Amino acid sequence: MESNQLDLFKDTPVEPKQLELFAYPPPPPPPGQLEMFPGKKFKTKRRNDFVMSAQELQRWKLQIINYQQKVRETPPAQQAELFELPPNHYDPDKIEPLTLHLQSIAFYRISSDYPGKTCLYFIIDSTAQLILYVDEMLRSNKRWKQKHDCKDCIAAYQDLNQRYKLPTTIKVGFWWDTPQLREIRQDLELSLILKWRSPFNKENWGIWGQPFG
Repeated sequence: MESNQLDLFKDTPVEPKQLELFAYPPPPPPPGQLEMFPGKKFKTKRRNDFVMSAQELQRWKLQIINYQQKVRETPPAQQAELFELPPNHYDPDKIEPLTLHLQSIAFYRISSDYPGKTCLYFIIDSTAQLILYVDEMLRSNKRWKQKHDCKDCIAAYQDLNQRYKLPTTIKVGFWWDTPQLREIRQDLELSLILKWRSPFNKENWGIWGQPFG
């Protein structure tokens, strides 16, 4: 299978959705003060007849890549403690999605004997080093066998990149050392969504727009 193609979606390519034009998000504040939400909202006007050009697609991707790289380079805020506390085992700052073992997005097609596990997972364009989506799931061998809106976003993203002959390699990385209690797991998931501003998560549509649905 070609690295920039998926066979898990329907045969006909998904047409890219209309673009929400965007402005550059502000860079992270000085070290120790990284904000998850900027004060300014990047709202855009929809145009039903508009599809991203190659230049606009590259610019959209580059904004997110640059932001995520600045997150890596910005030390997390250090909070003074009156007492020495053990390190937080589920610290989102200790999880770097790009260092995870990445595998095919068709992971759910493997043998039914594969033991599904609770985990967090990251959808990544490994060619661009771009974190696209963050989610949690209770059974890793079942969640993506069902209908999932992110599949349509991935298909539309790949379709538009292929149209402009821009290389993509969509992979998934799993973080297995995940809280079993769902409330804690979802809190960790949200922290990571806000930290990386992954564009396919609805929490970040107000920043990056919804060019892929």
